[in-house]
Parts: sequence; C-alpha cells; structure tokens
Amino acid sequence: MKIHEYQAKEILKDYGISVPQGRLATTAEEAMAAADELGGSVWVVKAQIHAGGRGNAGGVKVARSRDEVGEFAAGMLGKSIVTHQTGPEGSLIRKIYVEEGVDIDREFYLGLTLDREKRCLAVIGSAEGGTAIEEVAEENPDAIKKFWIDPSFGLLTYQPRLLAFALGLSVKEMRRFVDFSQRLYRLYVDLDASLAEINPLVITKTGEVIALDAKLNFDDNALFRQKSVLEYRDTDEEDPGEVEASQYDLSYIKLDGNIGCLVNGAGLAMGTMDTIKYYGGEPANFLDVGGGATAEKVTAAFEIILRDNVDAIFVNIFGGIMRCDTIAEGVIAAAKQVGLGDVPLIVRLAGTKVEEGKKMLAESGLPILAASDLAEGAKLAVEAAEKRKA
Repeated sequence: MKIHEYQAKEILKDYGISVPQGRLATTAEEAMAAADELGGSVWVVKAQIHAGGRGNAGGVKVARSRDEVGEFAAGMLGKSIVTHQTGPEGSLIRKIYVEEGVDIDREFYLGLTLDREKRCLAVIGSAEGGTAIEEVAEENPDAIKKFWIDPSFGLLTYQPRLLAFALGLSVKEMRRFVDFSQRLYRLYVDLDASLAEINPLVITKTGEVIALDAKLNFDDNALFRQKSVLEYRDTDEEDPGEVEASQYDLSYIKLDGNIGCLVNGAGLAMGTMDTIKYYGGEPANFLDVGGGATAEKVTAAFEIILRDNVDAIFVNIFGGIMRCDTIAEGVIAAAKQVGLGDVPLIVRLAGTKVEEGKKMLAESGLPILAASDLAEGAKLAVEAAEKRKA
C-alpha cells in the first residue's frame, strides 16, 4: 500500500525524524492560507500523488510570494500529471502540500527496501540526492552505496557510520545521520514497510539533517495488524478495479493486455500469464481468486475483468483446496448473470472434483472452450482473442 508524502511525513515526525513544516490544501485559497500560517518568504508547492518523478513533471514548484503559491496551486489542482511512474494516462492531482522553504547545503538519497535475493533489508545511500535513484544507478553506479541488515541483529551502529563516511559527512553530521538512519529503520520494521525512501535527505547550512521528501510503502499482507497505517489508504489513487477486488478478497492487478485471467493461486496466476505471453498474447490482469472462492467472488471477478474490455477470458483452476465443481458453479452463474456477450471463455480445470466440474460446464449450454491443460488453454485464449480483434 502506498501513501502520500504528507502522510509519510506525519509518520516520520512520530518517530522523531525532522521534516519541514507543511500544510495540506485542496484549493488555491487554502494553499495561500497555508503559506500565511507557515510564514517565511519561500514555500514549496507539491502535488500529492502516489508516484515519483513529480519534480520533472511540474508537480513541485518553488514559490517566492503568497500569490505565486496560489497560482501554482491553481495550476496543479484538478489537472493530471504524467511521470515515469504513472504511465501515459497520468494521475489526477486532488491535493497539494504547501511546505516551508529550507536552506539546503547538500542533498543525499537514503532508502530501505527488501532485497529478496539476500533475504534481508538493503540500505541504499547516495551523495546524488534529489534525482531519481534509477537514473543515478544507470549513469553513475559508483555513486550508489549499499549494505545489508542481518535480520538476526538488526541495524548495527557501525553500518550507518560507514555509509555516512562514504557519503563524505563530517563527524557532527555523521552523528545526526546515524540517529536519522536508526529511527527510519525502527519505523520500517515497526510498521511492516516495504519501502522507505528519503529523496532528498538534506543537510542544512546549520547542520540539521531533514527529510525533504519521503515515500513510504507498506506490505499489504501485514495491514491486518497495522490499523493506523491502513487509515492512510487513499482509494482515489488506486485503480477502481483493484479497490473493488479488495472488497471481495480478490488479488487483482490491472495490466495492459487483452486476455482476462481468472486463476486460483498466485504461482499458477504467474505461470498462466507467462504461458499466454509465450504464445504471443498479452494478459489483461493478474487475478487470484484464492482457495475459498464462492460464486459471488467469481461473479465479481468476471465483472471486473469485463470492464477491462478484454477479447477473451481464460479461467485456469487447479482444484486443491478449491474444488473444481464449486468453481464451475461460480463460472456458470457469473457468465449468466454478467453476460459475456461475444467474449470467448476458455476454461481449464484440474484436480479435486474435476470430472464433476467439466460435466457441469458441458451441460451449462454456455459457449465454453474446454482445455485439457495450461498450454492448450493459453493457446486457445490467444487464438480466440486474435480472432475477435480481427
């Protein structure tokens, strides 16, 4: 789960991490009032969206007068912004954050994330803060410093010290940087984060260490025990289909293809998408109905898939915990209730109660293409989608 910058900074403050003072606004008038409340002569107006790269896309503006704050806010609110993380459709700006100016001396990058290969947290630092870390990695990989945290010991004091030394910090700055890093690590672990990115982390001309920007992402699978984090969820920033799917406990991610997938099990779902691509097709989604799918869940899944304007739907079920006859019942009910129109439906069933499930589908009167295995099903789905498009 992603949250906004202003929300991330609220959490940082709770952990004693320094951030600039700021105020949220949804109108130009509120933005100017925020500038008045903050005081000073320089403010930063920031679009609040769940994507990076705002600065290069005009989503971060430095204002040097109250009128400029209002002008920049009016120019952002209600507009869509396109960054390298939003995709070509962009993201609508509904909120802005007005922040006090900071007297910056130097900018750095600091990030914590999970390294799945090493099975531990990776700490990433760079003296080239304020720019996308992906660009730094591509253009100047030597500028990126990295170390790993052994989960048995946690973050040890010497590790951020070594990083601070590699980044060229003074002894006084190093102490503050180590404290900053330790607090960020505690936040990451306490709240089940999946990413904590401070870019830039700045050292001011008075020697303070401040999070000038902040991005926090959280593990969806741990939200059941992170109620305070879940309160930050902004469904306006999420795909409507993904929001609806979560209400039915469906794991759904929209993709760019035209073949809808309805599968049980994340591994099988990934294998299904790979096989579709192998035969030259493009999956329209990742959709895992899980091991306890009901007719209601399957119907909801079909409705979500059909809204993606797919040219074929491939149902691929391996009946372990989930029985094939239960899925067949759900598929029949969903197809009749939703109305597939001329969208081809390919179904492959295997496992528990498979013969009963196949019989139910065969006697349903629906124009279903039956597949004996994954490869055949994927191939039929690709062929059917191409035929419908033609």
